[in-house]
Amino acid sequence: MDRGRPAGIGVVGWARWFWRTLTSMRTALILLFLFALASVPGSIWPQRGVSDAKVAQYFADDPVLAGWLDRFWLFDVFQAPWFAAIYLLLFVSLIGCVLPRTAAHLRELRRKPPPAPRNLSRLPHHASFPSHLTADEVAGRLRARRFRVTTGPGWVAAEKGYLRESGNLLFHVALLGLLVAVGAGALYGYRGNVLVVEGEGFANTVAAYDRYLPGPQVSAESLEPFSFTVEDFQATYIAKGERAGQALDYAARLRVEDVPGSAAREHLLKVNEPLDVNGTLSYLIDHGYAPTFKVTDGKGQVAFDGPVACLVVEPATFTSECVIKVPDALPEQLGLLIAFLPTTVPMGPEWVSIFPGAANPTAQVYGAFAGDLGLRSGRPQSVYELDPASLKKMKPLLMKADPLKVGAKLTLPGGAGSIEFTGVREWIALQVAYDPGRMPALVSAVLAVAGLVLTLTVRRRRVWVRVHDASSGGGGGPRRVEVGGLTRTEGGDFGEEFTEIVSSLNPDSLNPDSLNPDSANPDSANPESPGTAVPDTEPSDERPPSGQAPGKTSPDGPSPDERSPDEESPGAGLSDGESPAGRPAGGKSPVQEPADEEPPDAGRPDRGRPDQGPSNPGVQDAR
Repeated sequence: MDRGRPAGIGVVGWARWFWRTLTSMRTALILLFLFALASVPGSIWPQRGVSDAKVAQYFADDPVLAGWLDRFWLFDVFQAPWFAAIYLLLFVSLIGCVLPRTAAHLRELRRKPPPAPRNLSRLPHHASFPSHLTADEVAGRLRARRFRVTTGPGWVAAEKGYLRESGNLLFHVALLGLLVAVGAGALYGYRGNVLVVEGEGFANTVAAYDRYLPGPQVSAESLEPFSFTVEDFQATYIAKGERAGQALDYAARLRVEDVPGSAAREHLLKVNEPLDVNGTLSYLIDHGYAPTFKVTDGKGQVAFDGPVACLVVEPATFTSECVIKVPDALPEQLGLLIAFLPTTVPMGPEWVSIFPGAANPTAQVYGAFAGDLGLRSGRPQSVYELDPASLKKMKPLLMKADPLKVGAKLTLPGGAGSIEFTGVREWIALQVAYDPGRMPALVSAVLAVAGLVLTLTVRRRRVWVRVHDASSGGGGGPRRVEVGGLTRTEGGDFGEEFTEIVSSLNPDSLNPDSLNPDSANPDSANPESPGTAVPDTEPSDERPPSGQAPGKTSPDGPSPDERSPDEESPGAGLSDGESPAGRPAGGKSPVQEPADEEPPDAGRPDRGRPDQGPSNPGVQDAR
């Protein structure tokens, strides 16, 4: 064994590294972005189960491109394995992020605000003023402003803004709820597509669907037993102007029975206004024309009589293609290809439609074939096309006849029979869906938005107040109150709120300069009291008493305005704070210490830190 080679972290180490990476906030944000990005193809390409006709058109127009798109599940984005992988990784990552942060936030909610730091003037926001308030009165006023407050000997600590982290956690929990709701809908929900022609009905059974996609926990008995009949469908278009032919409204009038044998009720089905039967929603997603034909075979028997749903090939004019398969025709089966033109006009040798509404409907047979349709071969066939393999073996009877108006008949050559255009109906395509996670997903989305709003608008902020008692021998002057504050998050302007807080503590303040938010640098403040500002006084011709600087009020004695005019200061011309005998004025020590003398707690690691109080909160800093 090579002892110089460093040992690896091992399987456990790699597993721990993978878990920490997966549950980090950065990974969760990346996966959330990928989840949103992976949903984009579902809006770009048509999806199976929603627009099957458009998917089929993709394969008809460009089979090579459609094949490659299908290999990457781009026609079934939300059923794709890669989409499920992103979904599950995001789910696990969010759980790993939210649970530890929730526990930490709960501990933070129970924790009291930290004690006041010794030197409040070093905080980003600071103010000082004389006041008669006590620490308990300050605490009461801060509680009135909805701060969480804790007190100590001569100090008050207050904090609020916990809703910021609560909103952040709410946002992530709501995302988890959204993922759970989507998963529950996929397990216990179902959806299906069905095409219904005017005058016909639909019963919510598995056999009635053209496409049915149940969840793993759904059975045939789980379907809601409702039924309805499409009595009428109306599409409204703009008739004139530059936007002629543009659709204005679609509406289908249904006659609904919620349960078998119940009283029928009318319902007007519109786009984004689904039919709701006990949580099962039926959406109107498409429509088209279903002209009616009567086909008589060569023996004179009516082999087909009814509507034929046609696929739209030109959405601007609703020119459509129809296929009629007549397997019961004698002596041979018939296959007919028909073009339906809603508003027909001649254009040279051709006939075209110029408007999507059925103003002049015609049906043009452009292909009639006789022979075996291949319906007994066992191979599945689309009802919207003739089987290409069978078409090669069939005998062509007619190619591109003149358009037929309603009531007109076309006789097929060779005694094969005839076809009559008998009328025009319309069809609607419905998506029927039951999703038990729909409402929880909506609630989760609303909560996610609320959490995001809280995260972006609420700021975590702290305020500390120190109440310095007046000296005991000087006539009971006012206390000096210091206020400091900071925000724990970037953004926003705390200065305005800090000003309001100070104003609530000092409503009688007359000097706006007493608020000094930029006093974080103590060197820029008064050397006698760093960061302290007091209200200005009126100018006076009186000389200041000994031991007091001009224009300042001594906490130990009367102000210059209170002295008698005949009283003469014996300390004129001496340095501030020194009497003629070299003792401090009034026989008492001033508040500040000499500049060249270190305070007793100098050099302690917790000194001057705004987020950490002194080891003994009852001992006030002399600075």
